[in-house]
Amino acid sequence: MLTADQLLEELLKRARGLTQTEVVPVELALGRVLGQPQVATISVPPLDNSAMDGYAVRAAECAPGALLAVSQRIAAGQVGGALAAGSVARIFTGAPVPPGADAVVMQEHCTVDGDKVQINHQPKPGENIRRAGEDIHPGDTILAAGTRLGAAAMGLAASVGLAALPVYRRLKVASFSTGDELVQPGTALGAGQIYNSNRYTLAGLVQGLGCEWLDLGSVPDTLAATLGALQRAAALADVVITSGGVSVGEEDHVKAAVEQLGKIDLWKVAMKPGKPLVYGRVGEADFIGLPGNPVSTFVTFVLFARPFLLKRMGVVDVLPKTYRVMAAFGWAKPGQRREFLRARLQAGQGGELEAQLFHNQSSGVLTSAVWADGLVDIDIGHTVTRGELVRFIPFSEVLG
Repeated sequence: MLTADQLLEELLKRARGLTQTEVVPVELALGRVLGQPQVATISVPPLDNSAMDGYAVRAAECAPGALLAVSQRIAAGQVGGALAAGSVARIFTGAPVPPGADAVVMQEHCTVDGDKVQINHQPKPGENIRRAGEDIHPGDTILAAGTRLGAAAMGLAASVGLAALPVYRRLKVASFSTGDELVQPGTALGAGQIYNSNRYTLAGLVQGLGCEWLDLGSVPDTLAATLGALQRAAALADVVITSGGVSVGEEDHVKAAVEQLGKIDLWKVAMKPGKPLVYGRVGEADFIGLPGNPVSTFVTFVLFARPFLLKRMGVVDVLPKTYRVMAAFGWAKPGQRREFLRARLQAGQGGELEAQLFHNQSSGVLTSAVWADGLVDIDIGHTVTRGELVRFIPFSEVLG
């Protein structure tokens, strides 16, 4: 049985990044992965410009109380003339600073007197001026290949005049659930049946990454049905993800189907929740079999399937950031498997962040994953004393 760290390491070794790219408009690039580095051809800002509404001045002429004539007015998008000696230019935020001016005095430090202005502040050269190229120079790499594009990156691309970006094609991920007891929401439950929550959890997790989700629904608990679904999924997708059917019960057919159609490389991880996890290959498709309990499906996806999919998508930085927070709980029983506990952050008495556990850590209690802010990571054989620092994985790092 692999440790959680060993499993993640082995999964990432097997994650083959996409190579095919397509060009999309910047406004449609959210969540896509950049296929080539982007290099600026212009300076940002292109000219020295004002950081304030106020007056462009020669700093040496601005002793407090100086009364200077307003010689011109420059709004954003306009270019003024050279600043005449003994005068100031009315200027607005973002407008180019006129030649001859070396500072901008904010309007709150000035008193208007007809067509003149009294300067009530002694500026320093460069004050309130944003210099040309202080953000970006021509030749700067503004976005590296493998960047997963967010709103700020989209704006950055637009700031240097890029209208479209080369991105990797969307990764295709097919999923299906196994279980005769599964019923789709919207229909009445029969005796012994439950609603198929994992289908919708996986839909959100996969689509939240920007992958193309191919839904094969629920599959009966027979080897023949599982083989058929797996063949269809592997023919359609880059990665196949299932929930349930990967343990050793008589009705668990997924692992046997993968072994019959392809191969299994990794099986079982020493963690709780989520021990029965499988990785293998069916044809050219990767296969990840997640455990069937709702919380186990959720937790193993965010810890293992997510970084694997991100690397397959072409992302360079795939691991979540983790933090040390104070435990607002005690954990007295050392486990034989690494445990990932659902927890919510709260402010302690001293203002420090501390983690509070959900009252029921069962792998069937999906309420805990909605309530929680993230996971507290407790290593094998460890206990936790209230007030001790613990490792916390925020869901903000692993969802979407």
